[in-house]
Order: sequence, then structure tokens, then C-alpha cells
Amino acid sequence: MSQKHPIVVVTGSSGAGTSTVKHAFEQIFIHEKINPVIIEGDSFHRYDRVAMKEAMADAEVNGDHHFSHFGANANLFGKLEELFESYGKTGGGQKRLYLHSDEEAAAFDGLSPGQFTPWEEISAGSDILFYEGLHGGVVTDEADVAKHVDLLVGVVPSVNLEWIQKIHRDNAERGYSEEVIVDTILRRMNDYVKYITPQFSLTDINFQRISTVDTSNPFISRDIPTPDESFIVIRFKQPEKFNTDFPYLLDMIPHSFMSRRNTIVVPGSKMGLAMELILTPIIHGMIENSK
Repeated sequence: MSQKHPIVVVTGSSGAGTSTVKHAFEQIFIHEKINPVIIEGDSFHRYDRVAMKEAMADAEVNGDHHFSHFGANANLFGKLEELFESYGKTGGGQKRLYLHSDEEAAAFDGLSPGQFTPWEEISAGSDILFYEGLHGGVVTDEADVAKHVDLLVGVVPSVNLEWIQKIHRDNAERGYSEEVIVDTILRRMNDYVKYITPQFSLTDINFQRISTVDTSNPFISRDIPTPDESFIVIRFKQPEKFNTDFPYLLDMIPHSFMSRRNTIVVPGSKMGLAMELILTPIIHGMIENSK
């Protein structure tokens, strides 16, 4: 952890909704006039798109039916820890981009979607490092990424809801069939349990969306439950760490309530408001302390 060069992480599984929380942070950075370094978790995968398909095929031949982007063998956990440690000490380190689409790749001559840009040094003068991805709080025998993070936020829908969101997103945005998506979910399950879920015991704050409509069979769901059809369970590991003022939050967020001494529940439609009220003073305090 670093007072001078703070690191903020949003971590969650594929389909969890981390991009929504990322957007909330980006708005905070704009309003607070903060200059962040943005790090995407995909940029620390070990393989590009073509190489990953080859590695998965090799794993299948060798009897490994669970090789996935969630696991240690498909990621550079050591390199991610190295970046966090370096940034915390110096405000610098190495980053790169994973190019998801033709639009992203167009800015880089000679590169195609599914490839990485070269590693480059982070520009001097940033105020904060912001990571969004799968493994921002991962801990293994070889790497401890979580220990370098100043604010670790988990995005954790109920599992069935997470699967519904993934199925609809991958079908609508990436054109994958439901069968392919379900096969991916099943292949990742071992690594999901081993590398993804343990992070949420380490997080400072978890945002968990719970549906109030039936999601018993996520594989036949025709739509994603709307915000008005859900609640957000927000759990603080140590409320005193950030001087969380629960009475203030209860006053400011209509129809919110406390379910435990460290857990506030808000209507799904108030998730953006809750994030703004909770996260803005935390980030503001980090920047003030860094100065």
C-alpha cells in the first residue's frame, strides 16, 4: 500500500458488472480533477487471442478440461504484482493494452484485435492507479497482488444473476451462441472457485446485486433483471477504515436499510447514487493524503 501513490482496484468475474463501477469511478475522477492511470485486467493475460486458443487445445489434449482466463497459467500475476509494487513506490511501472476490437486496433499499426500492444512505461505525473478486471485482489503462492492495493472493491452479483448477465452480454455484444457461453462457464468453474471468489474475502467494499425476480434457471432467462427488480447489498470489511457514516447514507438513499452492522442494502436503481456517496470521499481523502 502507498500513501503517496494510491492504487484503487475494482475486481469481479466476467459478467459481474465491473464496467459499471469503472464508469462510476471515472466520473469521480473527472469531478475531482484527478489524473488516473487506467489498467485493464485483460492486458495481463499471458496469451493473445490466437495463442490462447492453441493453449486451450493443448490443455484438452493433455486431459486438462478447465484451462481458462481465470487461472494462474493463463495470466501474468507476477507481472501485475510487479506493476502495483512499482507504482506504489515510485508512481511508475509498465503497462500495455489488450485490443478487443477493430476500433481499438485501428490506432496501432500492424496490430489486430486480440493482440497486445508493446509494454510501455507509465507517464509521470499521475495521481492514482485504477485497475478494473478479474484479478486485482488475487493471492497465490507465487504472487500477492492484494497487499499492494489501497482500496479494493468487489463487484459480485448472485451467481445466477452473474451468469444471466454474461450470457446476454456475450450473445449480444460478441455473437457467441448460448452453448458456447455455457461451455465457457463450465470450463472456468474450477478457476472461478480457486482464484476469483477468494478475492471477495479481502475486499474493502463489496457491491452485490440481488435479484427480486426468479432467476432459478439462468440458462433460459429471456432478459436481465432491471435495477428496479433488484437490491444492492454493500458490505464494508472495516467501516472504520474509511470513516463510513451509515446514518448519513441511510438519510441520503431512499428506502435503504442496514442488514448487519457493516452492511447497507439499497434499491438497485440507487446503485449509482450509493457509489457516488460512498466512493467520492474515500478517493478525495486518498488524494489529499498523497499530497
